[in-house]
Amino acid sequence: MGNIRAICISKQRGTAKTEVVEAELTPQWGILGDAHGGPWHRQVSMLSVEKIQDFQARGAEVDFGAFGENLVVEGFDFAALPVGSRFRIGDVVLEMTQIGKECHNHCQIYQRMGECIMPKEGVFARVLQGGRIKRGDEIQLVLPDANRPYTAAVITLSDKGSKGEREDKSGPLIVKMLEEAGYQVEETLLLPDEQKPLEQQLMRLADQRQMSLILTTGGTGFSKRDVTPEATIAVCDRMARGIAEAIRGYSMTITKRAMLSRAESGIRKGTLIVNLPGSPKAVKESLEFVLSVLEHGLGILRGTEGECGRN
Repeated sequence: MGNIRAICISKQRGTAKTEVVEAELTPQWGILGDAHGGPWHRQVSMLSVEKIQDFQARGAEVDFGAFGENLVVEGFDFAALPVGSRFRIGDVVLEMTQIGKECHNHCQIYQRMGECIMPKEGVFARVLQGGRIKRGDEIQLVLPDANRPYTAAVITLSDKGSKGEREDKSGPLIVKMLEEAGYQVEETLLLPDEQKPLEQQLMRLADQRQMSLILTTGGTGFSKRDVTPEATIAVCDRMARGIAEAIRGYSMTITKRAMLSRAESGIRKGTLIVNLPGSPKAVKESLEFVLSVLEHGLGILRGTEGECGRN
């Protein structure tokens, strides 16, 4: 059990958040009156008061809201909790969607102290059920259900697609197939064929959003711009090449050109990353072939299924 030590909002982006005694939360926005709300997964930001106090003990003079946090909470080490954790505050229900954030432009706190705790210790949540909250309210933690749907992200790699010169048909097809299979698709991205930006997105989705599955489409051929396999290898802790090999083997029963695919598959922390071909036809064939088997691997990564072999 925890409690709210402060509620902070800002009416304009780029300005410091200031304390309010109470606030209204809605699933369509987050905290009403806060400029960082919206129909996305980072509606409400939260930070532990214990982390703020530790930072203050190192000489930082910071008020509540200085890190851009909406809720200052006592009693939880947020960064140690799994994404998907829920918090009940009276009638309000929040679901944690992300741990930490990228810090592209260092804030004044970082400039003064040489560090900032929000990128590592802050978390974000969306509002599942709205209502009013006030300073001092108790917060109840509800850990994620072990049988909850697997989450997924889909990344399309295409220079022309990212410029709007070609319609992305493979990404939406993957989303449709995943949702029909019961997955909860959290993000879709359309990126140019660039290795470093892809690596950054793969790491963000695996580390901060803790996706169960990331599927990429495109960038697996012989072109000099085809760098999806290299990015995948660079970010994975362990490879799971049997998946990519199985897709290639099956695809070669349809076309011998499948042997030219350099697609990879691997694991980063608890996230499985699988490269799929670029064409919608090949995507459909590949995903139909492996999708049912992937769930067993995802269950092992989540800890809900054991390693078992057939006799």
